[in-house]
Amino acid sequence: MTTDEHLYIVAYDISDAKRLRRVFKLMKGYGEWLQFSIFQCRLSRKRHAELVAMLDVMIHHKSDHVIFLDLGLADTVRPKVVSLGKNFDPVAREPTIV
Repeated sequence: MTTDEHLYIVAYDISDAKRLRRVFKLMKGYGEWLQFSIFQCRLSRKRHAELVAMLDVMIHHKSDHVIFLDLGLADTVRPKVVSLGKNFDPVAREPTIV
């Protein structure tokens, strides 16, 4: 089954510890934690828009920074990654429970 989900790498730099914890908690609901302040997310257009909107009101635009790297369609993208230490595996599609 092919979906319209894209694979994203989301990285953030949050200047306040309280906001950093809030952003981390939010991100855990949208993707897989890779490293400190870096998540791998498999998102539909709707979920991507929801996440961007929530982060937009959560961060301080003058001191915080969030970037989304769109790697392409999640079902067909084969990221070329050099990974030292732990393995890097693209996040698999999982059912969403609402």
